[in-house]
Amino acid sequence: MSIGVPIKLLHEAEKHIVTVELKTGDIYRGQLVEAEDNMNCQLANITYTARDGRRSTLEYAFIRGSKIRWMILPDMLKNAPMFKRVDPKSRGLGRGKIIAMKSKMRSGGGGGGGGGGRDWQNRGNR
Repeated sequence: MSIGVPIKLLHEAEKHIVTVELKTGDIYRGQLVEAEDNMNCQLANITYTARDGRRSTLEYAFIRGSKIRWMILPDMLKNAPMFKRVDPKSRGLGRGKIIAMKSKMRSGGGGGGGGGGRDWQNRGNR
């Protein structure tokens, strides 16, 4: 099984400043040293804010992923490679093949299913 976009984005945030709020309400803001696929995070140079508002600094912390409520990641990650649009021309069938299939369906030839023009779309799904 492959990892999803949110976890890929979390890995892209490594070495950047992030803010993490736990389910308890505690907030950690510091450099994300490493993140695991289960969202376990290692942070360094942290400003810790307790639920009651008291602040302190920590050199290093390890946060269990299942205890995280939300995270704020750097805005610069909106330009990450996983958000690039896929070029529709580079998907499976080339444009010429699609046009040839459509014109064949309009002329009444081919298709094999007797059901008209939509059979060519479902051939790969059988």
